[in-house]
Amino acid sequence: MSGDPRLSVAIPLFNEERGIPELLRRLRSVLDAMPGGPHEIVFVDDGSSDRTFELLSEAAREDPRIVAIALSRNFGHQAALSAALDHVSGDLVVVMDGDLQDPPEEIPRLVEEQRKGFDVVYSRRVKRKEGWLLRLCYFLFYRLIAAVSNVRLPLDSGDFALLSRRVVEKLRAIPEHHRYLRGLRTWVGFRQTGIAVERSGRAAGESKYGPVKLFRLAFDGIFAFSMAPLRAASWLGLVTIVVALLYAGYSVYVKLILGKSPTGFTAIIVIIALLSGVQLLILGIIGEYLGRVYEETKGRPLYVIGRIVTSKEPD
Repeated sequence: MSGDPRLSVAIPLFNEERGIPELLRRLRSVLDAMPGGPHEIVFVDDGSSDRTFELLSEAAREDPRIVAIALSRNFGHQAALSAALDHVSGDLVVVMDGDLQDPPEEIPRLVEEQRKGFDVVYSRRVKRKEGWLLRLCYFLFYRLIAAVSNVRLPLDSGDFALLSRRVVEKLRAIPEHHRYLRGLRTWVGFRQTGIAVERSGRAAGESKYGPVKLFRLAFDGIFAFSMAPLRAASWLGLVTIVVALLYAGYSVYVKLILGKSPTGFTAIIVIIALLSGVQLLILGIIGEYLGRVYEETKGRPLYVIGRIVTSKEPD
């Protein structure tokens, strides 16, 4: 890319009113110091119940670089992030969260690395500030999904990344509803690299990703990029059959050779419960894939926009 590119920053937000002033201050400071432009910041409010969109609207009316978008309800982080990508217009796009755990001051480093000819420059999270249990869960998850995925997903890489325009266009064209954007970012290909970025603590407020949402995102990543759960279910069924056949052979041996009848009411109940549990587990895994197919066939939009505010269109 010749000359200085125009940069867009895509940020989804949900109930982040306490951190917005600091986020705006730091983002503006970074963009003011960068050549090229005019740069752009696209905020997407994912159905917040506090003053998040009110603050974003005020900033958008005052600063022509800011676009504030409100979704009609809460559609989820990945849907809000997709909405932001659908409305950016820059030559390069930086994707980041709005809690300042992704430091805006790292944006120039991403741009500098992109100048070496990369279409994607993602951050590799180091020195995370979360508790040890959450850090362990992240560590194990990234290695699990990398091991079972059909594509080579980078370790410890979050959504914070810089994307070229053609990568953004490819992501826009992907119609999936259960989105795992950091995986889709890798799937589209092109030249990609990562840089180490220290993960900051939250500037204000509390994390909106509780255990349930984290597990849901993990499942989206695994089921979207791997057939391993289905294969594991098949192997589990095969092992169960082998064990059952061995036990049947043992029963015949005891009856015909030793002249005894196998006893053990408790063992029978345990075996029945085990087989029932295996069947339900396999049905649950198949159901996850079928449910995702069902969601895709309905053809509903990924999100619904309620309002867009810019300096030119405040209403």
